[in-house]
Amino acid sequence: MGTVTKKVIDTYARKNQLEGLSKPSLISIIEKRPGYTIEKARRFLQFQDRINAELLTHEIIVHNEFTQWYRRGEMSEAQIKAFVRQFSVFSNLFLIAQLHKMINADSLESMRASKEILANEIGVVFNPVSRHTAKHKQDNNTDPQLVSTEGTVEGGTFRFQAAHFEWLLILAEKLGLSFNELGKRRHGIDTTLMFCDELVRLYGSADYLTSQAASYAVENWAAAGFWDELVEGFEIYNHKTGANLPLAFFSWHAELEAQHALHTQEELEELYFSTDIDEDKFIRVGVEMLDGVATFWNGLNKLRQKIIEE
Repeated sequence: MGTVTKKVIDTYARKNQLEGLSKPSLISIIEKRPGYTIEKARRFLQFQDRINAELLTHEIIVHNEFTQWYRRGEMSEAQIKAFVRQFSVFSNLFLIAQLHKMINADSLESMRASKEILANEIGVVFNPVSRHTAKHKQDNNTDPQLVSTEGTVEGGTFRFQAAHFEWLLILAEKLGLSFNELGKRRHGIDTTLMFCDELVRLYGSADYLTSQAASYAVENWAAAGFWDELVEGFEIYNHKTGANLPLAFFSWHAELEAQHALHTQEELEELYFSTDIDEDKFIRVGVEMLDGVATFWNGLNKLRQKIIEE
């Protein structure tokens, strides 16, 4: 891969009308790897146009009413507590969907990728690949402000306090919420539970294309900026009230998801070139997954309005 220069790649993409394709895919076409042809690449770009128009324009990606309200920092403590409680249910029950995704993987590589996410969620700290990063991200740190957002769980250290749920618990306890008030299915409102069930059904599906389409939708939602909007709202609230709520759970995820969009795109292209995709099904499943995401946030929006009325 290193023998093909950026200039060669860019020139090849322009000459063959393949602008918009990822670097790994372009290199694979140049090197004539099995399945990678100019014709299929052009078909993929047409498919990508459909995805951009029919999937990535979903309301929950372009207009999340709850997080756009939250970012203004106008919420009450009661609204924050209700939000954190529901988010803890999603965060905890996501482990079930991720486990299903790992079990239903179609290859060892895919299983390991899912296992990376699951292991990190439950407390295995990423072991930084870069020596420079390693100087600043020691594996004995469990503070999410210090724990690396990149690397691998291979060789990483497990620590109870590095589990994402425990990071969220630190914030919740500051709000007066105890462990037994968080994360359990019984704590979820109907819309939160519907979203969690859709994650298991689609994201964790035994049908590989369904799982990949749902994963693509989830990652693009996660990278669309909602984490940043939540952090912004929390910061304004802290400044106005002096509450000093610890925000590292949310800021860590904001940094993490910013790196995921490119990887998600490369995975989609690899899938497209390695098999024949039912494009209609991929988009349909992606929309279904985003409908589930929207159900979660719309439920939170109604919940915060109900708290105002009370």
